[in-house]
Amino acid sequence: MTILKASMAALSAGLGLAACGGSTPDSSENTTNNQNTTDASSEAPAPAPTPAPVETEASEAFAALPEPYKSADYNRGRRTFKLCQSCHTLNEGGQNLVGPNLYGVFGRQIGGVEGFTYSKAVQDSDIIWTPEILAEWLESNKMSFAGVRKPDDRTAVIAYIMAETGYSGE
Repeated sequence: MTILKASMAALSAGLGLAACGGSTPDSSENTTNNQNTTDASSEAPAPAPTPAPVETEASEAFAALPEPYKSADYNRGRRTFKLCQSCHTLNEGGQNLVGPNLYGVFGRQIGGVEGFTYSKAVQDSDIIWTPEILAEWLESNKMSFAGVRKPDDRTAVIAYIMAETGYSGE
């Protein structure tokens, strides 16, 4: 196990140097008396990589939303939406997949996306989409989808959908 740890540490150090523009000596630079080599234990460790900035902060993306969506976690909503993205798109003019495109969903009549074939039950419904109706829909699993069981995940994914689909309030 110690050999594995040492190997991983050496690999990490080498990758860290390569990423920072450092290089390891070329074998042609080594002399027979090893005058151009350095002891790896005397080198300073490579600095930790700087985390990438968050592309959108929740306070910015959700600022105009009503509570509880305003206080939701943007990154949690984005992660939770990954469960939905195999069936739905969010972008304006986006294609319908297994489910309809969700851009502009709030305030829209259920079954109102042109070019999408809905079930008879949806066609006969008079529901207007609101964040609260979507929360019920996601919790009670009216789709061939397991649903979003955790209340905080539901709130976050609804806030994410609101922020990404042009929500402007009712």
